[in-house]
Amino acid sequence: MHAIEPRNLTTVVDTLKAAAETSRMRILALLSHGDLTVTDITDILNQSQPRVSRHLKLLHDAGLIERYQEGSWAFFRLSDAPSARAFVGSLIASIDPNDGVVARDFERLTAVKQRRRERAADYFSANAGSWDEIRSLHAPDRAVEAALLDMVGNGKFQAMLDLGTGTGRMLELFAPLYVRATGIDLSRDMLAVARANLDSADISQAQIRQGDVYAPPVDRGSFDLVTIHQVLHFLEDPAAVIREAALALRPAGRLVVVDFAPHELEFLRNEHAHFRLGISDSQISEWMALADLDLENTREIAPAGGKPGELTVKIWIGHDRRLLVADEMSHSSARTTA
Repeated sequence: MHAIEPRNLTTVVDTLKAAAETSRMRILALLSHGDLTVTDITDILNQSQPRVSRHLKLLHDAGLIERYQEGSWAFFRLSDAPSARAFVGSLIASIDPNDGVVARDFERLTAVKQRRRERAADYFSANAGSWDEIRSLHAPDRAVEAALLDMVGNGKFQAMLDLGTGTGRMLELFAPLYVRATGIDLSRDMLAVARANLDSADISQAQIRQGDVYAPPVDRGSFDLVTIHQVLHFLEDPAAVIREAALALRPAGRLVVVDFAPHELEFLRNEHAHFRLGISDSQISEWMALADLDLENTREIAPAGGKPGELTVKIWIGHDRRLLVADEMSHSSARTTA
């Protein structure tokens, strides 16, 4: 956990001023339940867009919320800064959830999230056929997820990044373990699915961002766990994405890659845009080594049927070697001075 940094008196007073207004407090309470657009907040508060935008600017300038762009849409969320999170959390905890104004806001928030789920369901239905066809060829998702949980372990950690988040399933799976998480995907349709799924699972500590896995819009050296789930076989240059994932890791952080073992199902390339027909252990090992990661664990989940034309799922876990190198240097220095 990060320690909360003390701030000077003027900054504390300015922060209090920014939050000390009814509409802005309502906005903070809403954002504690997930990311929202200006339009979402305008609909919920029943206020004009210029007025809502002014409130958002004040909260943003005070460092209490963050803004990010997704195509033509601007999303807002609570700041990830520990001091801001702690401050906002203490304010929200003091609000009676049965207060008439707050209760109505949350009712409208529920309606906004329901509309998201409906849009996501429409997209999912339109594409479910192709996903189901591929799922039928490999072990059930529950078997793969059980293996993932076993390999990662149950230790709590601060931050997670999911590259190519798709439906957001990895963010759901590891939600009990992280304090905050970010999912990156280029498709706005998939982002809508992921947001709807996180809303349904009542996961508010994860954010969804539009971005390219080749250049993820996140701070480097900020994550304890990075996941790349069923993404690399779509990519022309997986090594570049693994390098970006490694750069996002903190010292001793871990990268988890899930993908298919090498296969000969050519229709996946022709009909489902798979660039690669699976990935070998040697390829993963080489890509991780180039990114200064050590491949520490692998697991294979074969389909129960064992029939020709089925897919084997592979899980690889790489470990950032910087802490190990630092330890070795420390031990070497100790031996030299002894």
